[in-house]
Amino acid sequence: MTAQQPAPPETTPWNVPNALTTFRLILVPVFAWMLLVHPTGTGWQLATALVFTVAILTDLIDGHLARKYDIVTKFGKLADPIADKALTGMAFIGLSINGELWWWVTILILVREWGITLLRFLMLKYGVMAANRGGKLKTVTQAVAVILYLLPLPGWAEPVAWVVMGIAFLLTMVTGLDYCWQAWKLRRDALRAGAG
Repeated sequence: MTAQQPAPPETTPWNVPNALTTFRLILVPVFAWMLLVHPTGTGWQLATALVFTVAILTDLIDGHLARKYDIVTKFGKLADPIADKALTGMAFIGLSINGELWWWVTILILVREWGITLLRFLMLKYGVMAANRGGKLKTVTQAVAVILYLLPLPGWAEPVAWVVMGIAFLLTMVTGLDYCWQAWKLRRDALRAGAG
């Protein structure tokens, strides 16, 4: 009888990816304050856009580092999506509060974002729903759209922001439906395997 191998030790949460995630969480209230204070002036708008850009870049970097160096932790798995949703959610809500984005767009995007996050959590008992390329493209497009809305664009360039936001909205809805389809297939296959 072969002796059972001991479980590998849990990776320490004290690492660069988790530090970046924590930094992003700290930036969320800073960004929220800057966005909601909403003073006029090119300098302020550029600063607000810069804070959001730095925060969203930490999202790209921390996940890459965690996978590359195999330092994925329980803290990172929990805190990273919370930080992501808090940052982008605050951006959309703030833009709507400031009258720059229709509320129905913000509400549908947030229902999709939080709903799919909950769905992926509920599906863990059947298997892991990995992020697909469409989901990653959606995230990047949302970030670009928000940055364009935050920047002090000249009037002739504002339609560019509208078009990018429209693309982000469509990608958000389409990938949300795709995740629902994945969840249905994952549950169906798991139940079939259990019945077999």
